[in-house]
Amino acid sequence: MHSTSEAAPPAVPRGLAGVVVTDTGIGDVRGREGFYHYRQYSAVELATTRGFEDVWHLMFHGRLPDPSESAAFAAHTASLRRLPDDVRAALPAIARAGAASGPLAGLRTALSLFGAATGMRPVYDLDAEARRADALAACAVVPTLLTALHRLGQGLEPVEPREDLPYPANYLHMLTGSEPEPARARAIERYLISTVDHGFNASTFTGRVIASTGADVAACLTGAVGALSGPLHGGAPSRALDTLDAIGTPDRIRPWITEKVLGGTRIMGFGHPVYRTEDPRSRLLREIAESFGGPLTEFAVQVEKEVVAILAELKPGRELHTNVEFYAGVVMELCGLPRQMFTPTFCAARVIGWSANILEQSADSKIIRPAARYVGPPPPQPVPAV
Repeated sequence: MHSTSEAAPPAVPRGLAGVVVTDTGIGDVRGREGFYHYRQYSAVELATTRGFEDVWHLMFHGRLPDPSESAAFAAHTASLRRLPDDVRAALPAIARAGAASGPLAGLRTALSLFGAATGMRPVYDLDAEARRADALAACAVVPTLLTALHRLGQGLEPVEPREDLPYPANYLHMLTGSEPEPARARAIERYLISTVDHGFNASTFTGRVIASTGADVAACLTGAVGALSGPLHGGAPSRALDTLDAIGTPDRIRPWITEKVLGGTRIMGFGHPVYRTEDPRSRLLREIAESFGGPLTEFAVQVEKEVVAILAELKPGRELHTNVEFYAGVVMELCGLPRQMFTPTFCAARVIGWSANILEQSADSKIIRPAARYVGPPPPQPVPAV
């Protein structure tokens, strides 16, 4: 029988919505204000004024680097981009096996192999500096792995990383085989910075749960990638762009959206579980898209206005605005990225935030072990005879 002396677990909202599970010094999302930050700085302001490596340094070391530190950190992380021979040799088979699923699925396998090939040890057994070194190494190779898996899946040879290019430009270089135009590289850099971290989202929490067990950095990141792959988390940028394709022309916006909303279909790229105002990332990415201009941007802006108006009519009292995925897809399309690489590109940024959270969590030896409320048939019942 259930012990009367055992305290019942407290009731919590579904999905742990709004439940505070720990303290963090990495960043926060203030949904009612439409604001989020990395450490003490506005994430949007960082995306506007700083380079990717500086933000990476901030997330790992807790402060922005001075010019000499910035150059040294960029050079060090660039030197970590090449893959071990054993990992490189396995990539064609990983790409073939995951051809239908894409590079993000392959990354789960490749990251695990990278951790094993480089001898990553449990964070429980390492000091802070060794943990940071493992995290730096893993973050540096994620773009190399993703672009290599994509190219192999397309029947192309991987492009070797270049140490003379910043993180975003090198990523585009490895993806396309050519050095990107500065405007496109900067647009992608601003996108990457804006998506480095975003509170205790599902993938970040997953990485922290694994880190709380003392597992190695590669194991923590592999779990985070698995969480990101779900369409309700990181899988929406290409789906949001698919919505624009499905609508097709301006005259179809209102009837198409109205039919979907009345039918109970979620409009990808709209609404967010935290923000009750416009997603600040969406505002930033809209500005980037508008700097390029063109028919796609004009149509996206028109669709956004119509959808917000229709949702206000059909869902009164609910604040539904564009989220990061809507304009992220537009920006990546304008910069020449294939849609299969939209979510992997998101991953190439978020791996920095995951790692910062893993490092923070690994300093706490307490394992994350929540409880569940049992709601099945009352036990104990006799086991039926055979």
